[in-house]
Amino acid sequence: MRKFCIYGKGGIGKSTVVSNIAVALAEDGKTVMVMGCDPKSDMTRNLVGRRIPTVLDVFRAKGPDEMKLEEIVFQGFNGVYCVESGGPEPGVGCAGRGVITAADMLTRLGAFNDLEPDVVIYDVLGDVVCGGFAMPLRKGLADDVYIITTCDPMAIYAANNICKGIKRFADRGEVFLGGIIYNGRSVVDEPTIIEGFAARLGAKVLGKIPMSELIPRAEIHHKTVLEYASDSEIADMFRYLALAICENEDRTIPEPLSEAELDEINEEIDVLMREKEKKEGI
Repeated sequence: MRKFCIYGKGGIGKSTVVSNIAVALAEDGKTVMVMGCDPKSDMTRNLVGRRIPTVLDVFRAKGPDEMKLEEIVFQGFNGVYCVESGGPEPGVGCAGRGVITAADMLTRLGAFNDLEPDVVIYDVLGDVVCGGFAMPLRKGLADDVYIITTCDPMAIYAANNICKGIKRFADRGEVFLGGIIYNGRSVVDEPTIIEGFAARLGAKVLGKIPMSELIPRAEIHHKTVLEYASDSEIADMFRYLALAICENEDRTIPEPLSEAELDEINEEIDVLMREKEKKEGI
């Protein structure tokens, strides 16, 4: 069973990437399960076409002894199995607790034995400071981690922080960094910035997702790009990324950058932004 996590700053495009590569892997004949680990619980919407009950929803309503697997696992497009961990009411409790509860309940209800997924993907909010959100990095729940980032300074900063968490677990031999995924939807779209960032970490860029109007168009209709525009170039890019991740064996212990090194990257971004403003006459 191939198990990996997708991490990144909130709003960076994790759910878009996870849902599309899940469909791509299912197209390839694999049995795929995805687990949304964000309290917003909207990662699987474009796979199922609607919001699904979360593990915490059912847990609160019925209790652990009365829960059934079919109440928390739903099939989406191309047969992808979908789970949402859920979260507490706003302002109450720990959001990361939903991740812990969901992982425990899936095991307790025999999800992995009964459904026999070939691939399990965790879509995780990019805050590994919280033990709950770090849960997929622990206890063998995942083999490796892939981080999504744009060229925005705060996205790179978040990615670097995530690498600090990965390094902690990698030093124990529990999970490793598989690579970086570049999302081109930022003010400055310059892949070499992220390639340089990845190289400093000791990692590589596994794939690049360019801006495309097909992504929001598909999501308006609660669909993945691979369902909405299967023959498009952007759909093929998701297929390439899915294959690259599944076949990747180049895992590493990242070496997070210092504040000074991050500032150097920020200076590069600032120069590019000034050049862009000059060209646009701003």
